[in-house]
Amino acid sequence: MKKSIIIGIDVSSKTLDICIKDGETISSLVIKNSAKEIVRFLKPFAKQKVVVAMENTGRYNWPLYESLARYTFTVYVITPLHLKKSLGLVRGKNDKIDAQRILQFIVKNHDTLEPWECPSVTIQKLKILLTERAYRIKAKGQLLKMQHDYQLMKAAGLDKSLKTLSNNLVEELENQIGKLEEQIHELISSDNELNQQAKLIQTVPGVGKVLCWTMLSKTNGFKSIKSARKMACYSGVVPFDYQSGSSIHKKPRVSVFADKSIKTILHLAAMSAIRLDNDLRAYYLRKVMEGKNKMSVLNAVRNKILHRIYAVIRTQTNYQNNLILS
Repeated sequence: MKKSIIIGIDVSSKTLDICIKDGETISSLVIKNSAKEIVRFLKPFAKQKVVVAMENTGRYNWPLYESLARYTFTVYVITPLHLKKSLGLVRGKNDKIDAQRILQFIVKNHDTLEPWECPSVTIQKLKILLTERAYRIKAKGQLLKMQHDYQLMKAAGLDKSLKTLSNNLVEELENQIGKLEEQIHELISSDNELNQQAKLIQTVPGVGKVLCWTMLSKTNGFKSIKSARKMACYSGVVPFDYQSGSSIHKKPRVSVFADKSIKTILHLAAMSAIRLDNDLRAYYLRKVMEGKNKMSVLNAVRNKILHRIYAVIRTQTNYQNNLILS
C-alpha cells in the first residue's frame, strides 16, 4: 500500500471529486462523471500500481465501474454507513473533504476489506432491472395507500375521478412490472450458470423468484459473498451479544446494520416456508411448542433458508425435504 498511488473518489450525479496520494504528495481535482472523462483521467496511471476507493452510491457509480473494468487496479467500494461510522466526531462536509476522508479510510482499513470485482454483464443488467422493478413496486404501493384518502374528498366530488386516475396508473405499473419480470427471467435463462443456480435455489422451501433473483444479484452469482454466514450477517438475521461488564447483559439480538431489502424478502420467504409441509415448518412448530419466541424462531428460519440456499449451490443438487444439508 505504501508504494501504491491511492485515489479516493467522492461520487455525485454530475461530478467526481478526486483526492490522489502519491507518496507524500496529496492533490485534488474535479472531473465530470462520464466514462469518457474517467478514462482520460485514469489513462496516465495504467502501468502503475493504483488503489481506487469510492462510496457505493448506486447508479452514479456505473460510469466508474465501466471505466475501471479496463484496468488492473485494486478497487474498493465502501458502504456509506461503514465510512460514516468510522469517521468518529467530524465537523463540516463538502465533496472535496469527503474524497480526502475516503482516501484516509482506505489507507487505514484496506486490509479488512474485500476488493471489488467487476460483475458480469448479465449480473449488471440483472441489478438494473431489479432496481427498476423495485421503483415501480414502491410507486404502486404509494398509489394504493393514497386511495384510502379519496373518501375524504367525497364532499368535493373528486373521489371517483381521482380513484379512476389512480387505478389507471396502478394498472400501467403492473404491466411494466410484468414486462420487467419477463426480461429478468429471459436474462437469467440466457446464462447457463445463473440459470442452473436459479433452478437449484428455488428447490428450497419458501424461496420464490424474487428471493432467487435478489440472491443472484446481491452475491454476483455467489462470487462476492461466498459463505452462508457472511450472507446471514449481511442480511441482518444473525443475533449478536450485547454485554459489558456485570451491569449490561442483554439477550442476543439482530443488528440494525443490514440490507433491509433482502431481509424483508427473506421474512416473506420464511413465512411462506412455515406454511408448507417441510422440515422448516416442523422446526418452527417444535420450537414454538417449546416456548420459544415466535419472531426469534422465524428469524432462525430465515437463517436456515440462507444456509440451505448456499448448501444446494455448493453441492449442485436439488434440496431434499427433511434432509439437512448444512
